[in-house]
Amino acid sequence: MRIRFKPWARPELEASSFYIDNPEDYKGKWSSLFENDNPIRLELGCGKGGFISQLASNNPNINYIAIDMVDAMLGLAKRNIEAVYNEKFIPINNVYLTRYDIERILLIMDDNDKIDRIYINFCNPWPRGKHRKKRLTHTRQLEKYRQFLKDKGEVYFKTDDDGLFNDSLLYFEQAGFEIIKKTFDLANTPDFWENIETEHEKMFKEQGIKIKALIAKKK
Repeated sequence: MRIRFKPWARPELEASSFYIDNPEDYKGKWSSLFENDNPIRLELGCGKGGFISQLASNNPNINYIAIDMVDAMLGLAKRNIEAVYNEKFIPINNVYLTRYDIERILLIMDDNDKIDRIYINFCNPWPRGKHRKKRLTHTRQLEKYRQFLKDKGEVYFKTDDDGLFNDSLLYFEQAGFEIIKKTFDLANTPDFWENIETEHEKMFKEQGIKIKALIAKKK
């Protein structure tokens, strides 16, 4: 998603208590930020934060890290998190935002971080053949996630794009994951998971586009 430059975003992020500007320094020790032994879960490509703000505030006993590459997106995510937590009258102590290129994620994560779940929502489908290696669900990316995902850790993935979803089914198998659940119509699949609709998801549903989703487990 393209978004206009927001001059306030970088100053607000730098002043925020839950934004990390030096994620390389926390490789292998992200749990030190949370100061507890609760599970740590990761959202790759958090966008404006609609998903992570609801998920993290609904689950205070789970820790979350949300990553994006764009300051403007992260600035909006920061404001969304603040708004949701303030509305629920709870402290923001189980979620951190950081800016990083997900293709280089092994520079900020390793097996000591023991991530137990990864969320990937409506990532860029990169439909052209020469660009497909940029997909967040491509085999080469999934092999990176395996290095810091706990044994039997899970990836939750949803998309509107048929091509990306069908290719991803193969990518997960190639990378040593077991697909334990999948659906080609999330809205009409009861009890698939406790779904939190993203901004993109609502837009696609209004257009009559079916949402595809899967849960894959590290073998």
